[in-house]
Amino acid sequence: MIYHHLILRVVTKVLVGTIVLFALYVQFHGDFSPGGGFQAGVIMAVAFIIYGIVFGLRNVKRVFPEWLVHKLLALGVLIYAGTGIYSMFMGYDFLDYDALSPAYPTIGQHWGLLIIEFGVGVTVTGVMVAIYYAFAGRPPSISNEDW
Repeated sequence: MIYHHLILRVVTKVLVGTIVLFALYVQFHGDFSPGGGFQAGVIMAVAFIIYGIVFGLRNVKRVFPEWLVHKLLALGVLIYAGTGIYSMFMGYDFLDYDALSPAYPTIGQHWGLLIIEFGVGVTVTGVMVAIYYAFAGRPPSISNEDW
């Protein structure tokens, strides 16, 4: 942990909240442009990665534990696949969003996109943070004194 960089720590605390807010904005406005869930997932993961770089791996794991990251990986895939399976049970094709609101297909399309993009965002956040944890948690091959 970087104890002597007070400005970096303060700026990071301010930026993390702003980054999370921007990720939520991209997530919930992603249905107007392709890839909103993926972009939001990467942006959300960046908030935790920056926090981990500045405050250390141990502190970021207290905020976002590894078990929760692994649960998010599965949850995002379940949301995505569950939407498709639900539409099949309703008699429609896989991921046919009309099944979400048969009387008003336009509303079903809107809800379907939001749900799918949310599942993608959750999965991408989990994957990116898991990759960061895997790399940052490796023991160094060279000690700090040898640098």
